[in-house]
Amino acid sequence: MHERGLVGREGERLAVRHLEDAGFCILEQNWRCELGEIDIVARDGDVLVVCEVKTRNSFSHGTPLEQVTRAKAGRLRRLAARWLADHPGESARDVRVDVVGVLLLSRDHAAVEHVRGID
Repeated sequence: MHERGLVGREGERLAVRHLEDAGFCILEQNWRCELGEIDIVARDGDVLVVCEVKTRNSFSHGTPLEQVTRAKAGRLRRLAARWLADHPGESARDVRVDVVGVLLLSRDHAAVEHVRGID
């Protein structure tokens, strides 16, 4: 696997650990359909959370969180509706789109930032 794939995989691992530590229940990772992909589907109480993970190992392309546009957030909302339709046993009082930005600072240290409820 190339370095970008390894960086992304490590970022998702750290994001899952961060969400679990915050009390989220991880339902699925890397769910795909013809409309796109959801990095992490989780529950935060009775709220379904669709989480985009952005991982970087430098600021050369901006911060990880700057990479999620309004259009991307809209697409994630549509993917969340599709995920719920494909999982009829699941229900949610609300659906929220979160972003977890991971900056890999060194081999042993990373900064994780979690933004809840982006528009």
